[in-house]
Amino acid sequence: MKVYIIAFSTKGCRTAMEIAKVFEGEDVSLFSKTTADNLGLTHVPQTMREWTGDAFGVCDSIVFVGSVGIAVREIAPFVKSKTVDPAVISVDELGRFTIPLLSGHIGGANEIALRIAAGIGSTPVVTTATDINGKIAIDAFAVTHDLYIYNLMAAKDVASRILAGDPVGIVSDFPVEGDVPPELSAGPSAPTIVQISEDIGNRIKGALLLIPRYRVLGIGCRRGTPREDIEAVVAKVLEEENIPRQTIRACASIDLKKDEEGLLAFAAEHRLPISFHSAEELNSLGGEFSRSEFVNSVTSVDCVCERSAVIASRNGRVSVRKHAENGVTVAVAEEPFTVNFTRKGSK
Repeated sequence: MKVYIIAFSTKGCRTAMEIAKVFEGEDVSLFSKTTADNLGLTHVPQTMREWTGDAFGVCDSIVFVGSVGIAVREIAPFVKSKTVDPAVISVDELGRFTIPLLSGHIGGANEIALRIAAGIGSTPVVTTATDINGKIAIDAFAVTHDLYIYNLMAAKDVASRILAGDPVGIVSDFPVEGDVPPELSAGPSAPTIVQISEDIGNRIKGALLLIPRYRVLGIGCRRGTPREDIEAVVAKVLEEENIPRQTIRACASIDLKKDEEGLLAFAAEHRLPISFHSAEELNSLGGEFSRSEFVNSVTSVDCVCERSAVIASRNGRVSVRKHAENGVTVAVAEEPFTVNFTRKGSK
């Protein structure tokens, strides 16, 4: 997770440094918008409006250490949708209160705020209705369990009905473990349904469709391959294999491609995390993979795409073998998937 933390006073800078400890091991950057800071945070020379716009484009989470008013004024021009906005959290300069402001559920701001509060000893102030009423937040559940929300308006309807105490049921094409929460236990004949399936064409009328994201793309390409060529081959593979794009949760390649602009642009375009792995890592995998002597001579790996897909997956297996076209190779790994109500999430 990429996190920006910005403070506006010396006291705020000290609090920001404490907050950063909560994200140890993650991609965290500390900034200050004050000439009084002598603690070594990166000073922001541009306007706050410019800084915030840049942050919205690259961050998963932004933490403002200062007044809520500052945060609200700065983010206002950039707010688009709960499906794309980063999580935004406000913490006062003394670290007394931690308030999720934007993308509480889908962006994870509520969960992040609780993490910060526990880490620095502040009081979390969570205001979303399902949370304060002790009910399941279906959009947050979807995010933490790698489920793509196909129809967001239906998610809002389900949340409203849960809060009203109306009957809601769940129907799943995938195994379900644990006890279904009482808010979703009305059964398949309930007037409101949460459907967990990748069969978009057969979704239940009016149901909230949640699509499991349990596949990983492995991609190899010639040096300098443009994004459009990668996009075309991936689209062809998914169409031929009847794989909904919404089921793809990540992509991967060999570390020789970590600066490949077309590949990075493809991942960014589809908001897919991308990982890169060394030849040693890829060759450490057991099992049967496609072989190419040419690829092996260039990369020291017999098949980049299949091995990358598997190593980036969670105990996955190759479900689509290497497809090679126009200098691009694509494979798909498929992970076991269970709707698990016994744990907080699969991430």
